[in-house]
Amino acid sequence: MTDDRDALIDAARDAATRAYAPYSGFHVGAALLLKNGDVVTGANVENASYGLTLCAETVAVAKIVNEGWIGELAEVAIVGGRPDGDGLLGTDPVNPCGRCRQILNEAAERSQTDILVHCASGDGSTVQTYKLSELLPAAFGPKDLGLID
Repeated sequence: MTDDRDALIDAARDAATRAYAPYSGFHVGAALLLKNGDVVTGANVENASYGLTLCAETVAVAKIVNEGWIGELAEVAIVGGRPDGDGLLGTDPVNPCGRCRQILNEAAERSQTDILVHCASGDGSTVQTYKLSELLPAAFGPKDLGLID
Protein backbone atom coordinates (compact mmCIF):
# COMPACT_ATOMS: atom_id res chain seq x y z
CA MET A 1 0.00 0.00 0.00
CA THR A 2 1.19 3.47 -0.76
CA ASP A 3 1.17 6.26 1.81
CA ASP A 4 -1.31 8.18 -0.34
CA ARG A 5 -3.68 5.24 -0.49
CA ASP A 6 -3.33 4.64 3.25
CA ALA A 7 -4.08 8.30 3.98
CA LEU A 8 -7.12 8.22 1.68
CA ILE A 9 -8.43 5.06 3.35
CA ASP A 10 -7.84 6.63 6.79
CA ALA A 11 -9.86 9.68 5.70
CA ALA A 12 -12.70 7.41 4.56
CA ARG A 13 -12.56 5.50 7.85
CA ASP A 14 -12.71 8.78 9.78
CA ALA A 15 -15.70 9.91 7.68
CA ALA A 16 -17.49 6.67 8.54
CA THR A 17 -17.41 7.67 12.21
CA ARG A 18 -19.77 10.52 11.31
CA ALA A 19 -22.31 8.34 9.49
CA TYR A 20 -25.97 8.66 10.39
CA ALA A 21 -27.02 5.02 10.29
CA PRO A 22 -29.63 4.39 12.99
CA TYR A 23 -31.51 1.79 10.91
CA SER A 24 -28.82 -0.47 9.49
CA GLY A 25 -26.09 0.27 12.01
CA PHE A 26 -23.65 0.00 9.08
CA HIS A 27 -21.34 3.00 8.76
CA VAL A 28 -19.73 3.85 5.43
CA GLY A 29 -17.23 6.58 4.70
CA ALA A 30 -15.89 7.73 1.34
CA ALA A 31 -12.89 9.90 0.60
CA LEU A 32 -12.32 11.50 -2.79
CA LEU A 33 -8.81 12.56 -3.74
CA LEU A 34 -8.83 15.54 -6.06
CA LYS A 35 -6.19 16.28 -8.68
CA ASN A 36 -4.77 19.11 -6.56
CA GLY A 37 -4.25 16.76 -3.59
CA ASP A 38 -7.27 17.89 -1.54
CA VAL A 39 -9.48 15.21 0.02
CA VAL A 40 -13.27 15.52 0.28
CA THR A 41 -15.19 13.07 2.45
CA GLY A 42 -18.74 11.89 2.92
CA ALA A 43 -20.61 9.43 5.13
CA ASN A 44 -23.86 7.56 4.61
CA VAL A 45 -27.02 9.32 5.73
CA GLU A 46 -29.96 7.01 6.37
CA ASN A 47 -33.61 8.01 6.40
CA ALA A 48 -36.70 6.41 7.88
CA SER A 49 -38.00 6.29 4.31
CA TYR A 50 -35.23 3.90 3.25
CA GLY A 51 -35.29 4.89 -0.42
CA LEU A 52 -34.15 8.39 0.53
CA THR A 53 -30.94 7.14 2.13
CA LEU A 54 -27.73 8.65 0.75
CA CYS A 55 -24.60 6.57 0.31
CA ALA A 56 -21.25 7.97 1.43
CA GLU A 57 -19.95 8.19 -2.15
CA THR A 58 -23.02 10.16 -3.24
CA VAL A 59 -22.59 12.60 -0.35
CA ALA A 60 -18.91 13.15 -1.21
CA VAL A 61 -19.59 13.60 -4.94
CA ALA A 62 -22.38 16.07 -4.14
CA LYS A 63 -19.86 18.06 -2.10
CA ILE A 64 -17.39 18.30 -4.98
CA VAL A 65 -20.17 19.26 -7.37
CA ASN A 66 -21.30 21.99 -4.96
CA GLU A 67 -17.77 23.39 -4.81
CA GLY A 68 -17.33 23.34 -8.60
CA TRP A 69 -14.77 20.52 -8.53
CA ILE A 70 -16.69 17.89 -10.55
CA GLY A 71 -13.82 17.58 -13.07
CA GLU A 72 -11.12 17.20 -10.42
CA LEU A 73 -11.62 13.63 -9.18
CA ALA A 74 -8.46 11.49 -9.13
CA GLU A 75 -9.05 8.57 -6.75
CA VAL A 76 -11.60 7.16 -4.25
CA ALA A 77 -11.49 5.15 -1.03
CA ILE A 78 -14.50 3.48 0.60
CA VAL A 79 -14.59 1.93 4.07
CA GLY A 80 -17.51 0.40 5.90
CA GLY A 81 -18.50 -1.70 8.86
CA ARG A 82 -20.36 -1.77 12.13
CA PRO A 83 -19.02 0.59 14.80
CA ASP A 84 -17.27 -0.98 17.77
CA GLY A 85 -16.29 1.78 20.17
CA ASP A 86 -12.79 2.45 18.86
CA GLY A 87 -13.36 1.67 15.18
CA LEU A 88 -15.28 -0.43 12.70
CA LEU A 89 -15.81 -4.16 12.58
CA GLY A 90 -15.69 -6.21 9.42
CA THR A 91 -13.02 -8.03 7.44
CA ASP A 92 -14.68 -7.80 4.01
CA PRO A 93 -13.98 -4.79 1.82
CA VAL A 94 -16.96 -2.55 1.09
CA ASN A 95 -17.63 -2.00 -2.60
CA PRO A 96 -19.72 0.82 -4.04
CA CYS A 97 -23.31 -0.10 -4.86
CA GLY A 98 -24.52 0.13 -8.46
CA ARG A 99 -25.97 3.61 -8.00
CA CYS A 100 -22.69 4.89 -6.54
CA ARG A 101 -20.70 3.32 -9.37
CA GLN A 102 -22.78 5.38 -11.78
CA ILE A 103 -22.40 8.54 -9.64
CA LEU A 104 -18.63 8.00 -9.50
CA ASN A 105 -18.54 7.38 -13.24
CA GLU A 106 -20.10 10.80 -13.90
CA ALA A 107 -17.35 12.49 -11.88
CA ALA A 108 -14.62 10.30 -13.39
CA GLU A 109 -15.72 11.05 -16.97
CA ARG A 110 -15.83 14.76 -16.16
CA SER A 111 -12.31 14.36 -14.77
CA GLN A 112 -11.34 12.47 -17.93
CA THR A 113 -9.68 9.64 -16.04
CA ASP A 114 -10.35 6.00 -15.15
CA ILE A 115 -10.09 6.51 -11.39
CA LEU A 116 -8.83 3.99 -8.88
CA VAL A 117 -11.34 2.84 -6.27
CA HIS A 118 -9.88 1.45 -3.03
CA CYS A 119 -12.41 -0.71 -1.20
CA ALA A 120 -11.42 -1.41 2.42
CA SER A 121 -12.76 -3.47 5.27
CA GLY A 122 -13.90 -1.80 8.46
CA ASP A 123 -11.08 -3.28 10.51
CA GLY A 124 -8.43 -2.31 7.95
CA SER A 125 -7.30 -5.88 7.29
CA THR A 126 -8.31 -6.02 3.63
CA VAL A 127 -8.07 -3.56 0.73
CA GLN A 128 -9.01 -4.28 -2.86
CA THR A 129 -8.21 -1.75 -5.57
CA TYR A 130 -10.05 -1.55 -8.87
CA LYS A 131 -10.23 0.76 -11.81
CA LEU A 132 -13.73 2.20 -11.98
CA SER A 133 -14.07 0.71 -15.47
CA GLU A 134 -13.69 -2.75 -13.88
CA LEU A 135 -16.52 -2.02 -11.43
CA LEU A 136 -18.76 -0.48 -14.11
CA PRO A 137 -17.84 -1.85 -17.54
CA ALA A 138 -19.44 -0.28 -20.61
CA ALA A 139 -20.69 2.62 -18.48
CA PHE A 140 -23.13 5.20 -19.80
CA GLY A 141 -22.18 8.78 -19.05
CA PRO A 142 -21.63 12.31 -20.32
CA LYS A 143 -19.43 11.08 -23.19
CA ASP A 144 -22.37 9.10 -24.57
CA LEU A 145 -24.43 12.27 -24.69
CA GLY A 146 -21.68 14.13 -26.52
CA LEU A 147 -21.03 16.42 -23.56
CA ILE A 148 -17.31 15.55 -23.36
CA ASP A 149 -14.80 13.94 -25.70
